[in-house]
Amino acid sequence: MKSDQETYTINRPRWQHLCVTILLAIAFTVSLPYIAQAQEQVRNPTANTSDSTLVKSLSGFDNGYATVNGVRLHYVSGGEGAPLVLLPGHPETWWGYHKVMLALAKSFRVIVVDIRGMGSSEKSAGGYDKKTMARDIYELIRQLGYEKVNIAGHDIGAMVAFSFAANHPEATAKLALLDVAHPDDSFYDIKMLPEEGKFGKTVDAAHPVYLWWFAFHQVEGLPEKLLAGDGMRLYINWLFNYLLNDPTKIDSRDLAVYGNAYSNPEAIRAGHAWYKAFPRDISDAKTYKKLEMPVLGLGAEFQGYQFLRVVEPKATNFRLVKIENSGHFILIEQPDVISRLLINFFK
Repeated sequence: MKSDQETYTINRPRWQHLCVTILLAIAFTVSLPYIAQAQEQVRNPTANTSDSTLVKSLSGFDNGYATVNGVRLHYVSGGEGAPLVLLPGHPETWWGYHKVMLALAKSFRVIVVDIRGMGSSEKSAGGYDKKTMARDIYELIRQLGYEKVNIAGHDIGAMVAFSFAANHPEATAKLALLDVAHPDDSFYDIKMLPEEGKFGKTVDAAHPVYLWWFAFHQVEGLPEKLLAGDGMRLYINWLFNYLLNDPTKIDSRDLAVYGNAYSNPEAIRAGHAWYKAFPRDISDAKTYKKLEMPVLGLGAEFQGYQFLRVVEPKATNFRLVKIENSGHFILIEQPDVISRLLINFFK
């Protein structure tokens, strides 16, 4: 089944260095008003964004660490009930779920994991294909004493969650995918250039999402150099301004959390590695059987709702819900709606 959404194409390697440099310049030029804002918001040396400080704001939650599958993972857990594993995406950390964690903890034992390469988890040399990262999570839940879990993921985390369900169905009770599907052949159809007048300062009905950074992250070596120093902080701020329906929903502390988490060379390298693994992920997906556990897709009106339609032929029991008045970061813009939908689905 082919999605009815507009398709896009990732360019071939011989054009990548030139095209992505031009695309980065275009993207930053379009969002020049946000550059100064970024510098004000994320350059906050007084902001304590350590995990120990952040977790204190979430009553009943604690930090934990575990070495599994050859990598040391950081996670935050709290609450009582059936285990619910939450996986964040780029450019966030476990903190990306902080607006829903307390609500979910009333019904579940919530375990939010910094996936391989993220936040306080180890930035390993390799292992960023989603099958290996799913194995990380599988070994983690086993170490924590669970045979079967509910699992949800957003963005890159959704890709890992899907791979977890595909590779470890015996350990998966239910699966929720937030705004992103696992890489498949449709990724090769992502356009390098937007149509005239279609690339706006934000995403809406007239300006479909333009995923230029998918190609940007494929280039070897150049992105790390371009994003060094304050480059990564500016890039993160641009992504939130572009992909949020209402950019005021994210505050300076949140931006500082993510800016501090990603603005060192190893974190930049690891974040790029999630995207560089897409071709491997696409090949792996061709070997996966149809998912038989219940699967819920939650997609933003003009973003993930269209992309998640590709999941329908890959699951026997799939339900897709449109999240209105929100951009890609649905956990930031509609936390009450997402909490309610996840509780009703997983209970």
